[in-house]
Amino acid sequence: MSNNLSNNQLQTEDTFGFKWKKRETYESPAVQAEWKRWLLEKYFDGDIQRLDDLLNSGGTRKEILDAGCGSGGSGFLLFGERLKEHDYLGVDISDAVLVAEERFKENGVPGRFIQSDLNSIPKEHGPFDVIFSEGVLHHTDSVEKAIEQLSSRLKIGGKFLFYVYAKKSPIREFTDDMIRSSISGLSNDEAWQAIMPLTKFGKILGDLNAEIEISEDIPLLGIKKGRQNLQRLFYYNVCKSYYRPDYSLEEMNHINFDWFRPLNCYRHTPEEIKVFCDQAGLIIERLNIEDAGISIIARK
Repeated sequence: MSNNLSNNQLQTEDTFGFKWKKRETYESPAVQAEWKRWLLEKYFDGDIQRLDDLLNSGGTRKEILDAGCGSGGSGFLLFGERLKEHDYLGVDISDAVLVAEERFKENGVPGRFIQSDLNSIPKEHGPFDVIFSEGVLHHTDSVEKAIEQLSSRLKIGGKFLFYVYAKKSPIREFTDDMIRSSISGLSNDEAWQAIMPLTKFGKILGDLNAEIEISEDIPLLGIKKGRQNLQRLFYYNVCKSYYRPDYSLEEMNHINFDWFRPLNCYRHTPEEIKVFCDQAGLIIERLNIEDAGISIIARK
């Protein structure tokens, strides 16, 4: 990689190179099924025909950039066999591109892969009809700059699909950053193990399957009134501790590691993302806001 990377981006490169090599922590049928469901839901309301319409518009073969492809997981799950009809380029800051290339070959799906920072993709690549950046821009030095740089690689009329983290409640914001800072001096293996007790705690809360009734909003803590699952209440308002009953501890720890380990982990409001898109000459066609993050489909 380039020597021009910031220290935080060098740490990002190392973190994701490590994480995506742990294929056993994200390739089970349970993880793959939920991952695919979530992608289709947040970008297309679960309607796969909308994805086909996006790729088939104009009746031409599309140039697709997967910006921050990691091991190719999101790109493969979302586009799948459709990539045989288009030209796919996966780019990642880490050597996870080697894992992505291997996984695409195993599944008989064509794709090209290069290791590069998203802000300095070689000019010989593109322009692109579709840019897909799933959960990546917030791991750069600046979400605003990343949106601007990637938008410049889009064809006029091209579509930019991306997901970024949303700002959370005040306690959750504080706790997450405290943990991130606390493990910053550890090796990746040490950080993985340091996070595991938190993952186990999330499983304890989740296995309780308990609910509590909150009688009124608590604006100072960002907590909404109503009946809430105890684990989800903790998850969204105190500290990230992912839980799904059909995931193993290692699979849940993978998701928590993904959150806590990268030093660059920016969170934004929908209003901020709207401004960034406008500045980059993008017209937002879909804005999907969840507690966890913000999904965008925008047109240049």
